[in-house]
Amino acid sequence: MLGARVHAYLRAAAGTRAHRAGPFLIRFDEHDDAPPFNYAIPDDDLAPTGEQVAALAAAFRERGRTPRLEYVPQVAPKVEEALLAAGFAVEGRFPLLVCPTGALAEPPADAAVRLALVTDDPGLWQVARVMNAAFDAPEANEHDVARLRGVLGRGGLVAAATDAATGEVVGAGQLGGPQDGVAEIAGIAVRDTHRRRGIGGAVTALLTRAGVEAGITMPFLTPADDAAGRVYARVGYHKAGEVLHISAP
Repeated sequence: MLGARVHAYLRAAAGTRAHRAGPFLIRFDEHDDAPPFNYAIPDDDLAPTGEQVAALAAAFRERGRTPRLEYVPQVAPKVEEALLAAGFAVEGRFPLLVCPTGALAEPPADAAVRLALVTDDPGLWQVARVMNAAFDAPEANEHDVARLRGVLGRGGLVAAATDAATGEVVGAGQLGGPQDGVAEIAGIAVRDTHRRRGIGGAVTALLTRAGVEAGITMPFLTPADDAAGRVYARVGYHKAGEVLHISAP
């Protein structure tokens, strides 16, 4: 089942610092309280009690984090009702997109932009700066770069798009370390000065192609809006499910 494979990937991506609160696995970032880096995944087929949800919320609040979850509701259909009853509110429902083997399409290339995978620290710093700027995060710091090093350390990939004329990194993205052939493409970012030139799609295609060549059989992603979804559709991604983001005030 697709959703169960995504859940298994998310649990693996949480790493050794993951915290368990009963039937919920929580991914905490001790250096960054941004919501995308702090969320829980429920056990599959879970029907949580009120006490279990309260313990989950307490685990977040003890660390100064907003209680929230990111998960595939089809895998645990009884969780949302319990969360809503406990005062949680839906942040959004996002399409779960996958690119089957053989479906990858190569978008038109911008001759003024060079695409490459990045492994060195100077390149990772530039990637972190582009990502933080695109997502309205604070100026990139050592922890942001360490997070990208962690992606590489788990077998993932980091990509950069560089303006050939200036040498400036203007686009970026990452592919998480695989779990049983599953990996998430995330952090696709393009500087404001270079948008609407196909760079986001080109970075996505590069990461997808390189991931498949490395043995990934199910790359997936969750676009933040319809415009991003259309970019990924041109690369070969299509909707195969839904991801729910839900949090407590």
